[in-house]
Amino acid sequence: MTKDEAKSSIDALREKIEYYNEQYYQHHNSVVSDYEFDQLLEELIRLENDFPEFKSQDSPSQRVGGTITKNFETVYHRFPMLSLSNTYSEQDLLDFDKRIRKSLPDEDFEYFCELKFDGVALSLRYENGLLVQGATRGDGVRGDDITHNVRTIRTIPLKISGVDLPASFEVRGEAFMPRKSFTAINKEREENGEALLANPRNAASGTLKMQDSSIVASRKLDCYVYALLSEEALADTHAESIALLEKAGFNVSPTYRKCKDITAVIAYIEEWENKRLELPLETDGIVVKINSLAQQERLGYTAKSPRWAIAYKYKAQNAASRLLDIEYNVGRTGAVTPVALLEPVQLAGTVVKRASIHNANFIAEMDLRIGDTVYVEKGGEIIPKITGVELKDRLPQAPELEYPANCPACDTPLVRKEGEAAHYCPNETGCPPQIKARFEHFIQRKALNIDGLGERTIVALLEKNLIHTVADLYRLTYEEIYALEGFKDQSTQNLLAGIENSKKAPFENVLFGLGIRYVGRTVAEKLARHFRNVDAIANAEKEELIAVPEIGERIAESVYDYFRNPQHQQLIEELKEAGLQFEVTGRNKPESSELEGKTFVVSGVFEHFERDEIKELIQAHGGKVVSSISAKLDYLLAGDKMGPAKKEKAESLQVPILSEAEFLNMIGQNS
Repeated sequence: MTKDEAKSSIDALREKIEYYNEQYYQHHNSVVSDYEFDQLLEELIRLENDFPEFKSQDSPSQRVGGTITKNFETVYHRFPMLSLSNTYSEQDLLDFDKRIRKSLPDEDFEYFCELKFDGVALSLRYENGLLVQGATRGDGVRGDDITHNVRTIRTIPLKISGVDLPASFEVRGEAFMPRKSFTAINKEREENGEALLANPRNAASGTLKMQDSSIVASRKLDCYVYALLSEEALADTHAESIALLEKAGFNVSPTYRKCKDITAVIAYIEEWENKRLELPLETDGIVVKINSLAQQERLGYTAKSPRWAIAYKYKAQNAASRLLDIEYNVGRTGAVTPVALLEPVQLAGTVVKRASIHNANFIAEMDLRIGDTVYVEKGGEIIPKITGVELKDRLPQAPELEYPANCPACDTPLVRKEGEAAHYCPNETGCPPQIKARFEHFIQRKALNIDGLGERTIVALLEKNLIHTVADLYRLTYEEIYALEGFKDQSTQNLLAGIENSKKAPFENVLFGLGIRYVGRTVAEKLARHFRNVDAIANAEKEELIAVPEIGERIAESVYDYFRNPQHQQLIEELKEAGLQFEVTGRNKPESSELEGKTFVVSGVFEHFERDEIKELIQAHGGKVVSSISAKLDYLLAGDKMGPAKKEKAESLQVPILSEAEFLNMIGQNS
């Protein structure tokens, strides 16, 4: 393909993808399937990688992330991001109205009401129609530059055109994690034996400060914008500026309303108190603003907040119930999770019968006892949780709760690692719920995606002792499956075909399907991309594992321990014999053995590559990347802004220091 052909194809793909994005996010219209959309995006990314001169900041490929940011630069807000005065009282709203009337004597005014979304405040700066900076609120005067992460939010336009806006302007918005995304992430974390995220707001905040923007992209954050700022006068009212944002393609929540007086404001607040629970995201109140921008300017500001706006906060919804019992559930990784069984109680539009208790520490801190009257609240209005105990109602004979010493499913003594709150059942080969859950994890869509195999069939196969490990699935015969209740010839053939097709699943799916503790789908992808095959992962030392971006000590230790377990080693050998994929294929296969046996530490910023890309180059030519400098290290690959401590240590140990150009010459590439 020539450069002209590539540019033409890239332009066409960008236009098509941007159109599909606009239809989906602005008009709620799915023009193509997710698969078709992903194929177009993959083709665009491939072409941009092959022809990097045509990459641009406003390309839809920027949505997928991949940039590694070790430090977030501090940026100063051109327009301060002040907080709002809060109230939980209707009387405070009436007093606010009186102050406005006093400050604007003999003037008519109206209010503009918006739902207050429970997320993370963002400042988005556009220059000549392009998004050039995304920043957190910080202290209101300065925040963190998180532009790479902001670009992954699909409802934030990367480019504005066809609207009469100034060359430079800012947009304020609230980034949030939709309930659906929050629930999915917590489900995966629970499966991986990780602590659950507390609520969507904290989850969104933590996600935006992640160093790897590809993880941010996978978490599917969203953003509603609510303000347009510029040195130039763009509108007379806040409502008009909102209309401009909508016309420009920004994602504005359609829940706003102009209110002629404070009575209408209070009616709006009352209307949304319960209706907001039906929305796909968290809300915690209503923002009330004077609509006229000229009147806003005259009303001015206090040191901390505008005088022309106030936030009404809804009180957290909670209810009292009686603790009937505590159920202890065993997950795939052996983690034992206590769950409170409650007398049914109405809360936030649903009937709550169960609530999270987290772990033994929580039970002890709350001094929970069976029969207690407990207060239940929906954490982020999603996960019911116990927040308190009414001690005056406690039955005098109520005994203290003792956390079980043995597994509730198989009676194996539980273990608790130092520094961890959870108890675990170590009997992974004989604990029924662990075994069943591992099979369910292995066959799911993100893993081996075995069609025709569901929970009921797994239970039937286990009951007949036809399967003990996931490798046994690949030894099942037609006769064994056909003999199961409900199976006929066609359903048997379908299941066998599903098992056979699963052998085509890529390495990262298989690695995820193994169910290694703390190894979710994203971690599995990073490990697969970094090491390229299962043997390299199995033989990696902890230091090499930690050198992989976003792989911390806890994950590294879990992976290291998993591959040193003889039972796991046997399982992988059996899966290899069955024909499963245990190496990355296609474009990621090794390019040469030029760096075979050589170890590298990579530090600094590089001219032609992101840090991840240069690490992949090292591995593609047979080298290894480690995280720390020692006398055994072969090379320190140094970019700009490398830490002086690493340079000094390398020099003291006489470790050769390579520039980017020297490294490229080493692998036969010209810089």
